[in-house]
Amino acid sequence: QVQLVESGGGLVQAGGSLRLSCAASGSIASRNVMGWYRQAPGKQRELVATITSGGSTNYADSVKGRFTISRDNAKNTVYLQMNSLKPEDTAVYYCNAQSSGGYSGTYYLKPYNYWGQGTQVTVSS
Repeated sequence: QVQLVESGGGLVQAGGSLRLSCAASGSIASRNVMGWYRQAPGKQRELVATITSGGSTNYADSVKGRFTISRDNAKNTVYLQMNSLKPEDTAVYYCNAQSSGGYSGTYYLKPYNYWGQGTQVTVSS
């Protein structure tokens, strides 16, 4: 069983910084996309940032220039460095790992879409 465990959330003042971490336990295909999503009260879950195993990144416009996503493939861990935090960033942040699956040589890899339990980030004004 694969589990994603987030850490690093908490309460911070506006303008401050937090660093979120997400570690995937168990066996997981190395070619995947890992990312962070967030959900504020009364809002839909939205993309924050993603990063492929090759290092390609994608950011929501609202966090560009403030957040940085990175990963350690050897550790199956993804990070989100959040700087210049705003009250609007307050949300539950969820880690995600996705793979389209398919054949890798002789081996068939099942697609997957795993979610972490979420970690609360609260930014006070």
